[in-house]
Amino acid sequence: MAATRTAPMEPPVVAAARVLVSAAAELVTGVQRAVVGPDNVRTARDNAWDAMLADRARNEARAELDREVAALVAAGRHPAATTRKALAKTS
Repeated sequence: MAATRTAPMEPPVVAAARVLVSAAAELVTGVQRAVVGPDNVRTARDNAWDAMLADRARNEARAELDREVAALVAAGRHPAATTRKALAKTS
């Protein structure tokens, strides 16, 4: 006779908590749709797109700063020395 494996039963409290959380999530989603309209509900895709755009903006800003520092170094002006001179003039 072959042994049959079955998934262990979860306690009733766990099942009830899962149902409660699911119902609460549905309620919040329904309220959000009613308040902002179905076309303005944020989705995971929207969040991912915004995160990607923010990453691109950060990378572009970092690249621009790298280009500016490289231009200063190429011109023989070390950024730290320039800052020290500017600070010395204000003292």
